[in-house]
Amino acid sequence: MFDIGFSEIVVIAVVALIVIGPERLPKVARTLGHMFGRLQRYVNEVKADIHREMEIEELRKLQTQVQEAARDFEESVNKTARDFGSGVRAVESQLNAGASAEPSGNAEALPAPKAPIDAPGSSATPANPPARTHSS
Repeated sequence: MFDIGFSEIVVIAVVALIVIGPERLPKVARTLGHMFGRLQRYVNEVKADIHREMEIEELRKLQTQVQEAARDFEESVNKTARDFGSGVRAVESQLNAGASAEPSGNAEALPAPKAPIDAPGSSATPANPPARTHSS
């Protein structure tokens, strides 16, 4: 804190002994020690408070940055969802437009329906019976 050497402390102690006197010097030294301790504790508390305030300010900045990032991400997801939804609607409208044009125009494009397969034991036979192989 202060740049005081050992020789300067000895000079201060000798002057204090001469000015205060040997009877009251221990009491004055004890009082000065208590005051110096209080001063150090007060300075340490102020430093800790300043440090805490700086950390709180940094946390507030970090919180703001995280909120902005979350907001940007949410906007990006919403934009992507809107784009996807509009693409789906466009495809759906194209399919609906194509489906409404097909019955009147191009009936050949639809595949022919398959013949129903009868239950086993019925008299109807399928159109293409499976080929049988004989094993010996």
